[in-house]
Amino acid sequence: MKELLLISGLGVLALAAGLFNLRKPMLPIVLLGLLANIGFCIADWGTNESVYNMLLLDNFALAFTMVLSLVAILWFVSASDYFQDDNNFSDHYALVLFMLTGGFLLVSFTNMVMLFLGIEILSIPLFVLVGSNKTKIKSNEAAFKYFLLGSFASAFLLFGITLIYGSTGSFNTAAISSFIQNSSTVSPLLFAGMLLMLASMSFKVSAAPFHFWAPDVYQGAPTNITALMATVVKTVAFAAFYRLFYSAFPHMQKEYQFVFAIIAAATLIISNVTAAVQTNAKRMLAYSSISHAGFMMVTVLTMKSNSANILLYYTLVYSIASIAAFNVFKTVKANSNGNEDINVFKGLVKRNPLMAGTMTLALLSMAGIPPLAGFIAKYLVFTSAVANGYIWLVVIAIITSLIGVYYYFKIIIPMFGEGNAEDGKIEIGFSQKILLMICSLGMLLLSVFPDIILNLL
Repeated sequence: MKELLLISGLGVLALAAGLFNLRKPMLPIVLLGLLANIGFCIADWGTNESVYNMLLLDNFALAFTMVLSLVAILWFVSASDYFQDDNNFSDHYALVLFMLTGGFLLVSFTNMVMLFLGIEILSIPLFVLVGSNKTKIKSNEAAFKYFLLGSFASAFLLFGITLIYGSTGSFNTAAISSFIQNSSTVSPLLFAGMLLMLASMSFKVSAAPFHFWAPDVYQGAPTNITALMATVVKTVAFAAFYRLFYSAFPHMQKEYQFVFAIIAAATLIISNVTAAVQTNAKRMLAYSSISHAGFMMVTVLTMKSNSANILLYYTLVYSIASIAAFNVFKTVKANSNGNEDINVFKGLVKRNPLMAGTMTLALLSMAGIPPLAGFIAKYLVFTSAVANGYIWLVVIAIITSLIGVYYYFKIIIPMFGEGNAEDGKIEIGFSQKILLMICSLGMLLLSVFPDIILNLL
């Protein structure tokens, strides 16, 4: 409960900071608050505190809250320029922090009502943040698309919850699971409700065929918000996805596993093939995010005792690499008059070796090149899928991973080639240098010591 009060309290404090124009001290306060949140999670480890039978602070919730807080810290440092506007800084801080509050509800819910509230508290600030660049028509268009499609997804979720309540007589996930276990057959009403919830959650994690909004929204949103959606939002959405099906529908695996497998396969194929033909770097990273959703879908499909550890490890590895990649992309774009083409990375190793090295490490990790952490994460997903009999899905994942290597190298190779003669050095601030070094160190440590995360749950 302390974690929820702390994050939401920071959001309220951010609103108050706008009244007194406390822009400079706000970032240190938020970073210290998120560090304190990690400390609270460590202190509560193993307590399994229940909050009015609506939330459960078990180790799963606390572990994902720590990852959420850690990635948010990296994001706030990376996006410090996003809060420079004196007129809107408190609004931006508050929106992000309230979004994190929704994320906390999503990783700890035990009641369908809290699942819906968490998704809405997460989504509504995002609708505003995506359109926060009011001078750019693409940002406004992205916000409208995200709002419209997100509203439909929420409607599907509510309809699904209604059907499940009508079938089981409860919103509590444990009670729903017990009802299904004690039933001789699964009623069509219950199955329809589960499918509607599956469709809604697939939209939230941008899994095919519910992914069409993601490339346009990711490209149109401010780059800092794109990074937020690709890391923090994806982490909590998958944690909620896993928690929902693990706690409420574990006895319906036979009914939904084929649908899950098709969604995972379609996500891997569509995203990687489409990413390979992109010339816009930001759009390519958006399709890359969708492809990783396909791998994470496999962890939800193969729901065994160790799958939660694999999902936790994968989301952390991917989030750190994405924070680094989007930070470098944002800086290169700013030094190229807003150009988002892949060619802007030409000669980056000469313009700024630290940025080129960090970007290379991040892309190689996302591509799954051994012995980096991204390879370990994908290997664990493959072994889990093979152990559960999804060899055909692993074959598809391996082939699409090879396609992924191709388009990641479309950025890496130009970085170490000859750049344009008029391109000068790229200077970055001290905080950005520290961030890039921390991300690089984090990726290397997770490569060498993966058991720190894999044995956590």
